[in-house]
Amino acid sequence: MAEFTLVIGNRNYSSWSLRGWLMAKLAGIDFEEVLIPLNQPETQTAIARHSPAGRVPVLLHDGITVWESLAIAEYLHDIRPTAGLWPAASAAARAHARVVASEMHASFAELRTHMPMDIRASRPGIGMTPEVQADIERITGLWRDCRQRFAGTAAKDDGFLFGAFSAADAMYAPVVTRFRTYGVKLDTDADAYCKTVLAYPAMKEWVEGAKREPWTIDL
Repeated sequence: MAEFTLVIGNRNYSSWSLRGWLMAKLAGIDFEEVLIPLNQPETQTAIARHSPAGRVPVLLHDGITVWESLAIAEYLHDIRPTAGLWPAASAAARAHARVVASEMHASFAELRTHMPMDIRASRPGIGMTPEVQADIERITGLWRDCRQRFAGTAAKDDGFLFGAFSAADAMYAPVVTRFRTYGVKLDTDADAYCKTVLAYPAMKEWVEGAKREPWTIDL
C-alpha cells in the first residue's frame, strides 16, 4: 500500500491537479492516485470525502490532509527537502521561485477564463482578448526573467525556470498546454521553454494519460 494518496481530477481539464501531480512526481513519493471525473453528478460528493474545500488536488499522508497546490509543494519540501521542489542554489532563487509560483496561483484570471486547459483540443486563435494578451506578456516576461537571473546559477541548467525542474515549473505547466491548445504565438525563448516543459518525462506521462481519458466537458 502506498504511503501517500493524491486525489486529482481529469488529466485533460484539471490544471490544478496537474500541478500537484507534477510536484508529487518531483518529490519521488510513492503515491496512490484517486481520479475523480469532474462535472459529473457525483463529483462534488466524491471530492468532499477527501477535501474540506471541495476541490482537487488533495494530498493525504499519515493522517494529514493538504488540499491546496502551493501547500502541497511546501509540505513535500518539508518532508523531502533534497528533492528539488524549490531551487537549491540560493535563498534568493528560492524566494523568487516562491514569488512567481504565488503569482501564478493568484493571477491571470483572464487567461484562465478565456483559455481553459483542454490538452486534447486544438483551438488556435480562440479566446484571445487584449486582457489575455496582457496576461501572456506578463507570464512570458516572468519566464524570461527567471531564466536570465537564475538558471545560470543552478548546478545544472536543464532549460527550466531555475535550471532544474521545480515547483515553479509545475505551477506554469498548465499554461504551457494552454499556449499549445490555443496556438499562442510566442517568442523564441518562451517557445523553447514550452518545449522543455512538454518534453519533461512526467509531463509527457500526464499528457498521454489525458489523451486516453474517455470524459468530455464542454468548455
